[in-house]
Amino acid sequence: MKVDKLRTVIIYIIIILLGLVCLLPLLNIVAISFSSSAAVEGNMVGLIPVGFSTAAYEKILEDSQFWHSFLISVERVVLTLIINFVLIVLMAYPLSKTNAQFRGRNVYANLMIFAMLFITFCKVNPRELRPCRWHGWLLLIQAGCFALLAGLLKCFPHLPGQVLAEAAMLCMICPTATAAAVVTGKLGGSAANLTTYTILINLVTALIVPIFVPLIHPHPDLTFGVSFSLILSKVFPLLFCPFLAALFVRYCLPGVHKLVVRCKDLAFYLWAVALAIAIGVTVKSIVHSKVSVLYQLGIAGISLVCCVVQFWAGKRIGTCYNDSISAGQALGQKNTVFAIWMGYTFMTPVTSVAGGFYSIWHNIYNSYQLYRKRNEENK
Repeated sequence: MKVDKLRTVIIYIIIILLGLVCLLPLLNIVAISFSSSAAVEGNMVGLIPVGFSTAAYEKILEDSQFWHSFLISVERVVLTLIINFVLIVLMAYPLSKTNAQFRGRNVYANLMIFAMLFITFCKVNPRELRPCRWHGWLLLIQAGCFALLAGLLKCFPHLPGQVLAEAAMLCMICPTATAAAVVTGKLGGSAANLTTYTILINLVTALIVPIFVPLIHPHPDLTFGVSFSLILSKVFPLLFCPFLAALFVRYCLPGVHKLVVRCKDLAFYLWAVALAIAIGVTVKSIVHSKVSVLYQLGIAGISLVCCVVQFWAGKRIGTCYNDSISAGQALGQKNTVFAIWMGYTFMTPVTSVAGGFYSIWHNIYNSYQLYRKRNEENK
């Protein structure tokens, strides 16, 4: 009973954190609307109005054009709400089923990821896809930390907290999320540099995992070749298919390419939908996990530390090469679904929970970054 209560508390904490991520920006907007113009211009307003004033509302309500615009907005909101509700239900229902219940589930989810990456890659010039110096440093950090932890567990096989060390290994070697280019572009970074690093780190992961994991967990059936092909088959189709499709459209269908490029924020909105689904899957995996609450708390803490360290290190290294946003996202934003799969396939299965917790941490930080970016653009 105590374990169930603790698990329920953890779930409520996660839901509250996610709720705050959504609500705090809205509270900030309300506070700004009731603040004086001097306080707003000085960027002094947080969640509480500074220099309380209703002047903004008085001016708007006296404008007849406002009411006309308001009615148009109401019409659009009602129509959009109906359309979105229908589309979201049609998308969410099949994705809530297992692959056994709905055989086309994975295809359905992959098509959405394909569309999201296709739009992003259409905006990337292929000539800009080339390695840069910070790529080498980040690859060294990920591969080096993974190898160091693997060596530590090999030398001390009965080390207390081995599962936590394996969770850290998983968080460190996990490749960059395929959708990271979308967030990077929205934050003002280089989607081309990020895409190049995503390709490189997936190759490095496919090479290094089969070398070091057998030192800790020998798998007679998982040879180097089998492990290498498993990892590549899991990641590269989702990465290369939209990239090749974007190249084809760019050079063979320039009219279609121009039309896709005009869809400025569509990839970002698709990412937001994918994020909501990923959070749902993450919470579900944590709720149904058989891992003890203490281990869950430990893995949550380890994944949080890994998330903070990698975002910080990526930004620090990127600053030296005038590309802090891209480097930070490259090292910090992870393909957590892939991390969960790696935990189940190559390591102690309980370590897969680390991927779920990491998903929560990096998405909370990404939401904060997008919020700050929007505030900077509105100044």
